[in-house]
Amino acid sequence: MCVGLSGGLDSVVLLHSLKALRGDLNFVLSAVHVDHGLSPNAGAWAGFCERLCADWQVPLTVARVQVKQAGKQGLEAAARTARYAAFAEQVGDDIVLAQHRDDQAETVLHQLLRGAGVKGLAAMPAERNLAAGPMRLLRPLLDLDRTDLQAYAEAHGLAYVEDESNLDPGYTRNFLRHHVLTEIERRFPAYRSTLARAARHFADCDQLLDDLARADAEHAIADGCLMVSGLAALSPARARNLLRFYLIGQGWPAPPADWLAEALDQLIHARPDAELRLRLAGRSLARYRDRIHVLDVLPEAEMTERLWQGEAVLTLPGYGQLEFARAQGQGISAARLDQAPVSVGPYEGGGEIRPDCRRPRRTAKKLMQEAAVPPWERRQLPALYCGAQLVWLAGVGVDCDFQAGPDEPGWLISWRR
Repeated sequence: MCVGLSGGLDSVVLLHSLKALRGDLNFVLSAVHVDHGLSPNAGAWAGFCERLCADWQVPLTVARVQVKQAGKQGLEAAARTARYAAFAEQVGDDIVLAQHRDDQAETVLHQLLRGAGVKGLAAMPAERNLAAGPMRLLRPLLDLDRTDLQAYAEAHGLAYVEDESNLDPGYTRNFLRHHVLTEIERRFPAYRSTLARAARHFADCDQLLDDLARADAEHAIADGCLMVSGLAALSPARARNLLRFYLIGQGWPAPPADWLAEALDQLIHARPDAELRLRLAGRSLARYRDRIHVLDVLPEAEMTERLWQGEAVLTLPGYGQLEFARAQGQGISAARLDQAPVSVGPYEGGGEIRPDCRRPRRTAKKLMQEAAVPPWERRQLPALYCGAQLVWLAGVGVDCDFQAGPDEPGWLISWRR
């Protein structure tokens, strides 16, 4: 069990209480302090945590991270991303954090003001799996107020550090804490419990929506791909719920509501032969025929034509590599390849090929359409030419005129991305 130790009141109280329990409950206790490098006092905080853990005989890891903001991500969110990445690298079954009921109330209000959906308004769960790795994240203090933690610290004479950034109203949470929630408390003294209860209601709703999406997915997902026809058969609200559930299950961040609505409209109403690509957060959503594919958005790579001179491996930057193996009576005829220079380049949509000698010559594009190869994959296929003749195309095969005859020396080509 590893405690996320900032050195502040909340995490010091958590570590102290777990230290008192480890003997009776027989668990291994450790701590991790994440140094974001954002405060001039960061070194002093790390030193405090090191001395505290040494006194309490708790192994401590100090993880120094770089906070990198991406896109419209604010500093708070970027620091959180870096912090949770550091948590995921720790050894153990559980990461234990010290968020309490005040934090939960702030989170609910913040998410409400952001226009978050049910999942966001469910705020912080008491237990969940970390996105990266098998570790669980536990928050055992969510039913306690900050005043409860202060009373505990005073009763046990605990020292802790104060983060000066907690007073900066430029951060959204601090503004809510010091300017909004103080006013709310005057009219609604029990707001912490009320908002925490609302978070539990939203969590129940989120679970029900996930259960509904799983039921809808049974009729709308085939071979891991979401079917356009399955979405079209649902009401708009259920279709959006299923699409959101599917994307999150594929590793996407929760998509914004406006993007989700527009994506659903385009996916359902685009022409069947349209090459539709929708992008969000470094991922790409594509439709081909009745299927929706989730893809990584990779840097554009250009395959340049290269001569093949008999080497066993030909590396194609950005496209993988071709491996050539000698064979007998199969593959590409070695004698035919000797008749003209052999080159490897990108398939650019033209040329005819006849991989089945029993059938007429057809365009490679037609063959790939019959094999349901999506358009974006076609442009990633390497092709081998003898002179100007298309001899071999990855995923399609060897042209009949170049296939090795019985007992004839040949070349087998395999493509590894």
